[in-house]
Amino acid sequence: MPTKALNRGMRLSFMIVTLFITSTVNAEEAPTIFGDVTIGPQFSPDPLTVRGMSGGSISGNQVGGRSETATGPCTGFVDETPDHTLALTSKFEYLKLQVQSPEDTILIIKGPGGTWCNDDFEGKNAGITGEWLAGTYRIWVGSYEKDKYLPYTIKITEVK
Repeated sequence: MPTKALNRGMRLSFMIVTLFITSTVNAEEAPTIFGDVTIGPQFSPDPLTVRGMSGGSISGNQVGGRSETATGPCTGFVDETPDHTLALTSKFEYLKLQVQSPEDTILIIKGPGGTWCNDDFEGKNAGITGEWLAGTYRIWVGSYEKDKYLPYTIKITEVK
């Protein structure tokens, strides 16, 4: 193989490897999409973020098993399966989960001690805050219109 062609091939291989490494590093720095999270008190980074697409075709009150909880209404539409799971390795005296989206979303959480739903925690963003028991929580983020999917970020923090 001529030297010029060999050098061009090596440069191309180097560029592909560099692009792969760069893509891998950037993906690790970005919030997880539809990720499952395991944390304990004093986790880092705080806030922790996960991303996804809200919505689905199942009514929120069907998934929540009721139309209202102490933290708000079980409204909107979600997927049949949860968008995320959150495993807490021990009890949190205070933990805040808040959805951030360009449009109105709802939140349903099922875990140790019950089911919690919310709408409009802060503006049109859903959220749940308070004391959380150790265990695994299933999280659904929904939209008001059936089969309407919206991008969102959930921020999880211990900061009041």
